[in-house]
Amino acid sequence: MSAPTIGGVQIPRGDGRIVQIRQGASLTDLAERIDANPASLVTVLFHLGEMATATQSLDEDTFALLGAELGYEIRMVSPEEEERELFESFDIDLEIGIDSEDEEDLQPRPPVVTVMGHVDHGKTKLLDAIRNANVVAAEHGGITQHIGAYQIHKEHEGVDRAITFIDTPGHEAFTAMRARGAKVTDIAILVVAADDGVMPQTIEALNHAQAADVPIVVAVNKMDVDGANPAKVRQQLTEYNLIAEEYGGDTMFVDVSAKQMLHIDDLLEAVLLTADAALDLRANPDKDARGVAIEANLDRGRGATATVLIQSGTLHVGDAIVTGSSHGRVRAMLDEHGNTLDEATPSRPVQVLGLSSVPRAGDTFVVAPDDRTARQIAERREAADRAASLAKARKRISLEDLNAALAAGKVDTLNLILKGDVSGSVEALEDALLQIDVGDEVDLRIIDRGVGAITMNNINLAMASNAIIIGFNVRAEGQNAEYAEREGVEIRYYSVIYQAIEEVEAALKGMLKPEFEEVELGTAEIREIFRSSKFGNIAGSIVRSGEIKRGAKARITRQGVVIAENVEVAGLRRFKDDVTEVREGYECGINLGSFNDLQLGDLIATYEMREKPRA
Repeated sequence: MSAPTIGGVQIPRGDGRIVQIRQGASLTDLAERIDANPASLVTVLFHLGEMATATQSLDEDTFALLGAELGYEIRMVSPEEEERELFESFDIDLEIGIDSEDEEDLQPRPPVVTVMGHVDHGKTKLLDAIRNANVVAAEHGGITQHIGAYQIHKEHEGVDRAITFIDTPGHEAFTAMRARGAKVTDIAILVVAADDGVMPQTIEALNHAQAADVPIVVAVNKMDVDGANPAKVRQQLTEYNLIAEEYGGDTMFVDVSAKQMLHIDDLLEAVLLTADAALDLRANPDKDARGVAIEANLDRGRGATATVLIQSGTLHVGDAIVTGSSHGRVRAMLDEHGNTLDEATPSRPVQVLGLSSVPRAGDTFVVAPDDRTARQIAERREAADRAASLAKARKRISLEDLNAALAAGKVDTLNLILKGDVSGSVEALEDALLQIDVGDEVDLRIIDRGVGAITMNNINLAMASNAIIIGFNVRAEGQNAEYAEREGVEIRYYSVIYQAIEEVEAALKGMLKPEFEEVELGTAEIREIFRSSKFGNIAGSIVRSGEIKRGAKARITRQGVVIAENVEVAGLRRFKDDVTEVREGYECGINLGSFNDLQLGDLIATYEMREKPRA
């Protein structure tokens, strides 16, 4: 079949051929796959009503539209598939599960536990009790703002067993991070306060754990508080398919008091029993390490650091690693107490020094054969991330729609730049802010995010894009703060995430166009009609409800049917006097200006439009 001509340009026909491209790809990427000229694809897209440059990242809908026109089935490759293809091209195996290992290579590994639950039910205090370290004292508002990971040891049936704990933040804004915590987790401890019972975030945490198919151990905390009712907690959780062993179920419930260190050993025992009964916790330590970055931050003395959880293999000092778009050589490894380690085996959380930049919480990490390979993988990942974010940021709106929206004053955008002390907090704050819903009139756009103090570059970007900078546990200092003040760049500082979300939501609502509602003022029934050569028809009326005001808008109804809208009450008389208003029960003469189509029995309803407060 000959190539079709669209807009004077010949394009090769696909005839149903499937073409796979990565998310955030451009027309140039597609042109390479189908052996076409990128400029000709720009022309085709223009004739389809979409304007784009050859190097601009496009979304899935645009590619589907273009593919249908050219006869190709275009499939977007998911990040996971793209990742797999990328690593296969460097001959690196990404498989982590025990299914991909030989039986004789597998060795037992410690369980990885995430503590979840409602805010203020004692998750951090419970972790304190478990590891005898006071984290709460260092937190703002008593809320865990950072993610860490810790390993403790417990003697179980005469054997010293290790358990790894991932400390997830306590506020619902960290839903995304909590979900990610569940993905690297073997067992979830659901903390429920005995005096409070099941709360909304308890259910949210429970849903995450069940969606990830993670066994749950319930810690009924605050048993030392007056009004503690552990039986009520057990009964409430039966509604969510968590049935206690004593009720014939298979979920272990342990009554604890983190404050008084009661039954902490029993809880650890329950974790190990659940791990042994429900899970096959084994991994191959004799290969290159694979895992996930749980937390990362920028340390003034040590540079970019990341807390990584080894899921398979063993990580050694000196290994070339890549995590997300960051790469480097492991310069040193530290445990949760700051002690240096030479190697880290499966389920071991360690802090890694030597990375080129700060990775994101949740990024996978792998050991690469050498520094050069690590750098190439990181650069490819960074380019793909940039392209995907550009595609995500692109607003699909035609020129006509945009002109109409601008003319109506409907396009309002709040641009934000997020800076935080650790990447997990920044990412979770971004996720929470993007979920704020105030309708379609206002658009929230996060144009940049990063870890570390607020820099001159951040302030310049804010100036160029009229953005507000949000600093979460970080500040602009010295000349940067002075520069921001001089240039009128607004910087908001927060240490507790509630305030950030509430204030941004309030700002978005403030950008909304005012909403008006109609408020009825009064109604009057026409009893008689007087003809006036000077004023036209005058409606002799009696006010049935409320009051009739001069200058108010009126609606005329005849036997329940509206015959006129937006009519003005031009004049109002009581006998021979002009008046401004007439109350219920009184008679009056109403002049409706140029509207003269009146009949006896018509109803005049007056109203005004009042601004309605936003919910």
